[in-house]
Amino acid sequence: MRKRTLSKLAGLCGAVLTVSLQAAPMVYIPLGSGNGVVEVDAATDKIINHFEGVENSHGLVATPDGEYLIAGSLYEDNAKTAKGDKLNSELFLVHPAHGHVMQTIAVEGWSHHLAITPDGRHVLSTHPTKNQVSVVDVESGVLVKTIATDNAPYYVRVTANGKRAYVSNSGSSTIQEIDTQSWTILRTIDAGPSPEHMVLSKDEKLLFVNNARKGTVSAITLDNPDQRKIYKVGASLHGLDISDDGSRLFISSKSDGKLVALDYQSGKQQVLPLSPNPYHLNTITGTGKVYISSRSTPSLWVVDQQSLQILNTIDLPAGEGHQMAIVQ
Repeated sequence: MRKRTLSKLAGLCGAVLTVSLQAAPMVYIPLGSGNGVVEVDAATDKIINHFEGVENSHGLVATPDGEYLIAGSLYEDNAKTAKGDKLNSELFLVHPAHGHVMQTIAVEGWSHHLAITPDGRHVLSTHPTKNQVSVVDVESGVLVKTIATDNAPYYVRVTANGKRAYVSNSGSSTIQEIDTQSWTILRTIDAGPSPEHMVLSKDEKLLFVNNARKGTVSAITLDNPDQRKIYKVGASLHGLDISDDGSRLFISSKSDGKLVALDYQSGKQQVLPLSPNPYHLNTITGTGKVYISSRSTPSLWVVDQQSLQILNTIDLPAGEGHQMAIVQ
C-alpha cells in the first residue's frame, strides 16, 4: 500500500501542489540485506515509501517514466542450481504505484548491477559468477539475450542515445563495448586493474572508471582508448558519479572514510571525511545534492555538490544502500 499522502491533500490548490511534487526527483534505494527498496523525495530527503519482498537487492533501475522499478538480487535458488537449472535467479519488477512486486524474471545466476536503455525497453544485468550480461525485455518480462563477457562483469553504463553500452570486468582489467541493436561486443578496452563503477562525461567523450583496489580513477578517451589520465584518489574506491555541471567527479573511498570531489581537468581534489565506510553514491540531478550510503550502517549522507557540506542524513529501515535509481 502506498504511503504517500496525496489523497489527504487533494483539496489544497491541486495544480500548484502537483507541479511542486513533480519537480522533485524521486530516489529509489535498494536495501541489500534489508530485502526491500525505499523511495525518497529528493526535495525533503524523506522516505515516503518502503517496498518489501525484494530479496537481497543490489542493482536497481527505473523506467524513465517511473512506472516500473527493476531490481537485481544476490539471491540464487540453490535447489535449481543443484538440478542444473541455469535460470536459478531472478530480477524483481516492482510497480511503485501499487507498492509491491508485480513479476519476477528468471535469469542465469545472481545479479550485481543493472542498467536500462533510455527508452526503458531493455535492462542489462551483470552476472559476475557467470561471466555474462543478461538482456531483459521489460514489457514482456523475457530474457532475450545472454552476452558472454570477460571475467567478473561488474557495472554497466548505457549512452544517452541508447546505441552503446559499456561493461566493466573487474576480474580481467577490461571494459567491453556492446552494440545494443545486435547485442554483440564491438571491442574490448584495457581499463587498468580492478575496474568497477563507471560514469560517462556529459559529452560522452570520456569514460571514467574506478580502479577500485588500485585506488585510482581512469579517464578513458573513447575515440582513442590509449589516451587517458589516471588520478590517485584513495583506498578501496567504490561509488562514482559526475556533478550536475559535468566538471567534477564524486568518488567514495571506503577504507579512507572520505568522499572526494575531483576536478578532472585540473586534477584538484576536495575531500569530505565520512565514516563509516562511504559506499554507493549518486548525484541527484537538479537538486545540487549527492546521496552517499554507508556499507556499515543503514543510513545515507546528503551532501552539497558545491560546498561538500553535509546537508542531511537519512536513516534507512534496514540493510545498506546500494545502486540507486532516480526518476526526474
